[in-house]
Amino acid sequence: MKKLVIAYSGGLDTSYCAVSLSKAGYDVHAVSVNTGGFTLEEIKTIENNAYKMGVSTYKNIDAIATYYNKVIKYLIFGNVLKNNTYPLSVSAERIIQAIEIIEYAKSINAQYIAHGSTGAGNDQVRFDMIFQTLASEIEIITPIRDGQLSRQEEIDYLKANGIDMSWEKAKYSVNKGLWGTSVGGDETLTSEKPLPNSAYPSQLEKETNETITLNFNQGELVGINGNMGDSEQCIKALNNIATKFAIGRDIHVGDTIVGIKGRVGFEAAAALITIKAHHLLEKHTLTKWQLQHKEYLSSFYGMHLHEGQYLDPVMRDIEAFLDNSQSKVTGSVYVTLKPYHFSLDGINSPNDLMSTKFGSYGEENKGWTAEEAKGFIKIIGNQNRIYQHVNS
Repeated sequence: MKKLVIAYSGGLDTSYCAVSLSKAGYDVHAVSVNTGGFTLEEIKTIENNAYKMGVSTYKNIDAIATYYNKVIKYLIFGNVLKNNTYPLSVSAERIIQAIEIIEYAKSINAQYIAHGSTGAGNDQVRFDMIFQTLASEIEIITPIRDGQLSRQEEIDYLKANGIDMSWEKAKYSVNKGLWGTSVGGDETLTSEKPLPNSAYPSQLEKETNETITLNFNQGELVGINGNMGDSEQCIKALNNIATKFAIGRDIHVGDTIVGIKGRVGFEAAAALITIKAHHLLEKHTLTKWQLQHKEYLSSFYGMHLHEGQYLDPVMRDIEAFLDNSQSKVTGSVYVTLKPYHFSLDGINSPNDLMSTKFGSYGEENKGWTAEEAKGFIKIIGNQNRIYQHVNS
């Protein structure tokens, strides 16, 4: 039989793919990649359903640590928020999922690989680019995209083949991962409507402010309130604390890879708090030129990641820069959590460049004389003075 690996989520699209490809004579092997969105119970349910769809084997790959080390770490180092809003929750995890799936396909000598993306979204680009770059000899099959199938056509096909499960579309589609949860619904298909509170997975549980301390070591979140651990575990712990305040909700509007505008809601409490706290610590510990050059390189990194360009070598070049920039980004950041938002209170770091030994901004100068200040100002303004004189 023709051995095929399918990126399997257990939803309608991938279920249709599994059944139809099995019926077409393929030896179907289903794979899910856990980037922080599955519980053990959910994994077991997905596995049981996969075998009902006729797959030969099912495998769930735990890629949470890989996801952090290869992608999330650099999104933190770069303080990456697409359009100054979105922490790339879904687009970032799709890259790791695609890499893990194609590597598994190669390990079992599959001749084909399939996914359930439509022809209208970003994921088709991310999956196809990763697959064809890492294993161009493996043929990519996309039944939903190729057949331009409607949701009802897929449901009718599955029912005709004895698969009569609850396929009713939820009012809101939710995609959960370590770096945030996306939320889509009828409102996000418009330009003017907000998502209702009930659409978000976490609801307000705590209304009394709470101050916490985030501990960073060379740019990585390694502790909360002095309780130290792996960064991915700290992100999970921070999310558990902060979602009780319903923090991290927003709607992102951006340009898709295929050239249309897209709008999606998200909830990413840990991501937003970590990025903002990390950025504050950087403001205290990096020079102004480090901060300036980091800003545009990080923007490029986030854009290339979103566009599916993760395997381009320029990404490794930017990662090397980001790695090197973090050697002094160590210390504690104090954050106050409040209903629906948070505030950054301050930092403590042995590498804090805001040292009173050299003066206090707007108050006291200890490093130069008044005459030296006058000479500095005259010289730094010389170019403007010459231009205005010549062109007045």
